[in-house]
Amino acid sequence: MAKSRKAPAKDTATKKTRSARKPASGKSGGSWAAALAPRAPDEKRYWLVKSEPNVFSFDDLLRRHNKTTNWDGIRNFVARNFMRHGMKLGDRVFFYHSSTGDPGVVGICEVIREAYPDGSQFDNTSDYYDAKAAKDNPIWYMVDLRAVAQMTHPVPLTKIKTTKELQKMALLRIGRLSVTPVTPAEWDAICAIADRLP
Repeated sequence: MAKSRKAPAKDTATKKTRSARKPASGKSGGSWAAALAPRAPDEKRYWLVKSEPNVFSFDDLLRRHNKTTNWDGIRNFVARNFMRHGMKLGDRVFFYHSSTGDPGVVGICEVIREAYPDGSQFDNTSDYYDAKAAKDNPIWYMVDLRAVAQMTHPVPLTKIKTTKELQKMALLRIGRLSVTPVTPAEWDAICAIADRLP
């Protein structure tokens, strides 16, 4: 179900940084192909989603029933594929505030429902309507996320950019996307930064 009415997103950062209105390629490949590769038994993976705080903030998520939301409105094929084929139950997700004076990681979520069709694509009154989509052949998908923890000390983008272990992070390399993979080492590095910040 769509959020309390958000402005249409442009994927230079938003879902809530919604991925771009003009889809890029349908393939995710490249350096982040591992995010879609088959998993080992019980393997968990890590992700980052962006949202403009004036549209939908982590505090907004905490106020939701069961601290849960559907991550709808994604209209970029690469970001969609990360959700549709990559995200699985129990995966952990950084919640990132974008398009703000101090962008950065502010919270942690988990995937509680795997990808299913985004209903807004069928609604011709929605900003996210897609005339090419059909209920028996959906194009766009969403997942459900639940808040796990709020960062006591948010990790700013400026710190991420200057941390050696994070230089290859998808957030920095394909920053226009609102859904990106995070490696286990990157996850640990950001959590460690959060613990050290004053």
